[in-house]
Amino acid sequence: MTYPRYTDLIQSLPASVPFVGPEEMERTRGAPFTARLGANENIFGPSPRAVTAMCDALEDIWKYGDAASFDLKQALVAHLDAAPENLVVGEGIDGLLGYLVRLLIAPGDAVVTSDGAYPTFNYHVEGHGGVLHKLPYRDDHEDPDALIAHAAKVGAKLVYLANPDNPMGTWHKGETIMRALDKLPEGCLLLLDEAYVEFAPHGTAAQIAPDDPRVIRMRTFSKAYGMAGARIGYAIGAPELIRSFDKIRNHFGLNRAAQAGALAAFQDTGWLAHVIGQVDAARRQITEIAAENGLTALPSAANFVAVDCGADGDFARRVLASLVTQGLFVRMPFAAPQDRCIRISCGRDEDLALLRAALPRALAQARE
Repeated sequence: MTYPRYTDLIQSLPASVPFVGPEEMERTRGAPFTARLGANENIFGPSPRAVTAMCDALEDIWKYGDAASFDLKQALVAHLDAAPENLVVGEGIDGLLGYLVRLLIAPGDAVVTSDGAYPTFNYHVEGHGGVLHKLPYRDDHEDPDALIAHAAKVGAKLVYLANPDNPMGTWHKGETIMRALDKLPEGCLLLLDEAYVEFAPHGTAAQIAPDDPRVIRMRTFSKAYGMAGARIGYAIGAPELIRSFDKIRNHFGLNRAAQAGALAAFQDTGWLAHVIGQVDAARRQITEIAAENGLTALPSAANFVAVDCGADGDFARRVLASLVTQGLFVRMPFAAPQDRCIRISCGRDEDLALLRAALPRALAQARE
């Protein structure tokens, strides 16, 4: 009998995905969601110029995308004060995370992250046999000093830190990241996930030289630029590290429409400013809705708000379940004590009106 001969590592792993998507949840519940406030997508949408560029690119969709992403890189380097050799473009941060872990992590290698931080990173590490060391949050913030100190203790090859953080929306000033970076042990790389940095206060982005070999920064067009479905992002790092991606990346993994849309979106600074304003207004409105119900919203530098439900994780899960039953797609942190919160993505006024109506019912049901 013929059958696949899986590796021992693959046989040891569960068949799972980091997130259950809203479409799968809709199929399970047998009805669509009336408000999609759980995936931190940019519901305000991409730049109209990006949409036009993507539509125009469809005429040439029979061609493979540019494996070098030349035009997009040229636009990015002008803004980042970097060189093309400092950039790699890939299939969103998720894709770039997978490539980076493949480059660095062999079975048994130590990796440090925060307990409850972005699970897709953990998924890639475990898929390559890495050993995850998870540290608790401190005051609902990832703890850069503790992460780096633990990396030195266990000989970690990679440290993951998101700034701003998902799922809490908290952030550190760039100076804090720089001070922590100075303590990074020899032979360890800091992976700085900046997916939400466009929404953050000035000074959040650490002023790290693109050639600094101690760190790689990752950014995306999925959040502020409203192109989550296009799957495109980029990483900034030292040339030697960036060149290494060419050894293993899918050189034709990006389609032409995504590349054209990302370029147009990046150049439309007016639309980006518009979206940032919409997100800021939505964060304030979510904070108000939380307060109306006696709850506390954590200050956020992302396009979502973590709302403290005032009890434990079981209570928050009951609140979440009720919101889902009422047709609102919302998520929550996975690990205690952050799982006392629910996480609400910024939405339009009509989406948040549904939240305003549903949250009191959800809290009442959770208290029964």
